[in-house]
Amino acid sequence: MSNKADKITAIKGMNDLLPADAHLWEIFENTAQSVVQSYGFQQIRTPIVEETRLFSRAIGAVTDIVEKEMYSFEDAMNGDKLTLRPEGTAGVVRAVLEHNLVYEGPKRLWYKGPMFRHERPQRGRYRQFHQFGAEAVGFTGPDVDAEMIAMCRRLWDDLGLENIRLEINSIGDAEERARHRVDLIAYLEQHEEHLDADAKRRLHSNPLRILDTKNPALQGIVNSAPKLLDYLGAESLAHFEGVKKILDANAIQYTVNTRLVRGIDYYNRTVFEWVTDELGAQGTVCAGGRYDPLIEMFGGKPTPAVGFAMGIERLIELMKGVGDTAAPRQCDVYLVHQGEAAQMQAFILGERLRDAGLDVILHCAASTGAGSFKSQMKKADGTGATFAVIIGEDEVANNTAVVKAMRAEGEGQQQSVAFEGVVDYVVDQITCGDDCDHDHHHHH
Repeated sequence: MSNKADKITAIKGMNDLLPADAHLWEIFENTAQSVVQSYGFQQIRTPIVEETRLFSRAIGAVTDIVEKEMYSFEDAMNGDKLTLRPEGTAGVVRAVLEHNLVYEGPKRLWYKGPMFRHERPQRGRYRQFHQFGAEAVGFTGPDVDAEMIAMCRRLWDDLGLENIRLEINSIGDAEERARHRVDLIAYLEQHEEHLDADAKRRLHSNPLRILDTKNPALQGIVNSAPKLLDYLGAESLAHFEGVKKILDANAIQYTVNTRLVRGIDYYNRTVFEWVTDELGAQGTVCAGGRYDPLIEMFGGKPTPAVGFAMGIERLIELMKGVGDTAAPRQCDVYLVHQGEAAQMQAFILGERLRDAGLDVILHCAASTGAGSFKSQMKKADGTGATFAVIIGEDEVANNTAVVKAMRAEGEGQQQSVAFEGVVDYVVDQITCGDDCDHDHHHHH
C-alpha cells in the first residue's frame, strides 16, 4: 500500500508475539504443561466463542465483566448472541457437562489460550490476554485445593520466580455469605456518606467487592467491616483448616487475607491468590478457588470443583527479570553452498540431518542472490549453529562436504567428510562432544 495513512496496525490492547519473545512463551508453556502433567492433569481445548448466556449465567449479570468488559456480538447469519470468552472456567465446565466427562469419575483438566476483555489497556492488562489454567472436577476434599496450590508453587520454582506470595481465605457457602452480606450492608449503610461513587454503586448489588477497594480513603471503614470468616459454619471451617494443615505440612507459606473475595457468584470455600509487588498496580499473577455451585447452575448434577487461572503476560514480565532467559540457539547445523549442484546436495543433506533429529537451517537465496561463502558464514554464525556444513564446486566433484565447528572447544576446526558420512559424523560430534547439554529429540 503506497498511502501511509492506510497502514493497518494491530487493534489496541491486542499484541503480536514476536520471535524475540517467543522462546519465553515456549519455556513458560512447556514448563507449565510438564508441571500439571506431573500431577495427572490432562489437556482440554474449548472454542474461543461461546453463547453469551453461558457467561451471563456463570459470571452473574451484574458483574463488571458482563456489564462492561465482554466482547459480545450477534452472528450475522442467524442472530445468535455470541461472546469471545472472557475467562476459561465456564467453557471447560460446559464441555465437561456436554460430553459427560465426570460420568466416568473425577477429572483433572488444564487449558491455555487467549481470553478477551474490553478494558482500557494499561500495563499488564490487555484486551486479548492469555491464561494458563487448571480445573479439578468431582473432588470434594481440601486435598485437591492444596494440590492446586502446590502445583502453582512448583511452577514458580521451576521458572525461577521468587517474589510471588500466597494469600488464602475461605468464603464459605451461600447461606453463610448471605448472613454476612446482610450485616455488611447494614454496616456500610451507617458509613454511606463516606463511601465513594464506586462503593455506593456496589452497595446493594455486590457489597463484597467494596472490601476489595483500592481507595485509601476507605481503608479504615473496610478494615472494621464484619469479617466473613466469623460467619463460617463448622463444615466450611473444617475444610479451610484441612487446606491449611496440608500447606503447613508441605512448608508452603501463606497469609490468610480475610478481605480476599471473588466478584463472581459461583465461588465458595477456598479462594487463593498468588501476588507479586514487581508489576506495579497489577499484583495478582494467579487466582483460584473452589466453585462447587457452578455445575449445578449449568444444569448438571451437583459436582464439586476447584481451579485456578494465571495471566501468562504477567508471568512473562516476571520471567524477564530472572537471569538466564536468553534465546536458545536456533539450530545445530547451517548449510552453506555455492552453485546449483551444491544447492541440490545441500537440500538433500538437510533432509537427512533432520531425519536424524537435528535442527538445520539451509541457506536460501535472498533478493540479492545466494551470497558469497563469506556472507553465508556470517549468517551461520548469527544463528548460533554448532556446525556449518559447506558444499562448493570442489565438494560436489569429490562427493564430500566440509564440516566446520562454530562453537565451544573445537571452534574453527574443520574436517572434510565423505558426503554419505556427514550425518553420522555430525550426530556423533553433537551427541558425544563436550557440549552434552543437548536435549535432542531424536525422532528415529
